Amino acid sequence: MDERVREHAEVLVDWSARVEAGDDVVVSVAEDTHELGVAVAAALGERGANVTTLYGSDELSRAYLKGVEAGTDGDVDVDDFDSDPAVDRALFEAADAYLQIGGGRNTTATADVDRPTRQAYAKARQGVREARMDTDWVSTVHPTRSLAQQAGMAYEEYENFVYDAVLRDWEALAEEMAQMKEVLDAGEEVRIVTERDDAPDTDVTMSIAGRTAVNSAASVAYDSHNLPSGEVFTAPYDTEGEVFFDVPMTIEATRVRNVHLTFEDGEVVDFAAESGEEALADVLDTDEGARRLGELGIGMNRGIDRFTDSILFDEKMGDTVHLAVGRAYDACLPEGESGNDSAVHVDMITDVSADSRMEVDGEVVQRNGTFRWEDGFEA
Repeated sequence: MDERVREHAEVLVDWSARVEAGDDVVVSVAEDTHELGVAVAAALGERGANVTTLYGSDELSRAYLKGVEAGTDGDVDVDDFDSDPAVDRALFEAADAYLQIGGGRNTTATADVDRPTRQAYAKARQGVREARMDTDWVSTVHPTRSLAQQAGMAYEEYENFVYDAVLRDWEALAEEMAQMKEVLDAGEEVRIVTERDDAPDTDVTMSIAGRTAVNSAASVAYDSHNLPSGEVFTAPYDTEGEVFFDVPMTIEATRVRNVHLTFEDGEVVDFAAESGEEALADVLDTDEGARRLGELGIGMNRGIDRFTDSILFDEKMGDTVHLAVGRAYDACLPEGESGNDSAVHVDMITDVSADSRMEVDGEVVQRNGTFRWEDGFEA
């Protein structure tokens, strides 16, 4: 076994999930991620945790959903699924931590499942999802050939990319990102502007008053649930303006490019995409909350140096900002207040490395990808 696999497992168990002796841990192992699953199981055993293992296969999910379609002659709605199956919900309600190891053999394994079927399934399992997110959950990936292919890299090249992003000095990065968290926590309004000759302009404002930003340093101790991470995010509201997302993404197994959203009174009132517009429309039509923002995220992990068509990595990349329509994270909200609620949370990314600025309460805190505390910043 590559020693970096064991290091990955140790970071996941110790730094990210903070597993302790006696904890009940559910581990979901995707296709072709056996090595990391083995290393994680060994690390959990050494720490005296209890382990329940799931097989997280997109191919199995496809088979089930296609079976439901066949059994209903393709006319699927939420009533065709058991709402929040008791066995699944009980598993996560009893768990202390949930570790999801992503990978898979085919990144578009569910591409031929009808979108209404996927939407109905997501709605029916919203309670299960909430129970899972109430645990100390962490999502990571093991480098697989399918992910390397999706990223446009040779397999060995992709392995190096993943470990450069994951095996970092997380304490040092957490200290750096704390500066951005401090700015957002003290702020009331964020404005993002891009003015490029080769793309539509972005000029969007959003309120962050009363919100708490998360220093997403790849650990539940920071209310952070992704490994790798490296972003600071909050839950905006009252969004106004237009934003152009120039980083390609995959939504529901569909490639989506060059998204343009227009916000009025906090809601998306107009949208367009160069490709994949139907998939974008389906997301926005999921429920009422799907047309409002749930997240503003600022990428700060400079160990991620290229786009890979994986949101786990791409949204953390330095010189990027992302906005997510749909569900807001409770960690950003005042106690007792519920933020934007939705069955979806879909991130979209814009490159801010050139001809751009981010203002908080009228003060420029990032210009052309450089933060005001970094060398080379121009006010």
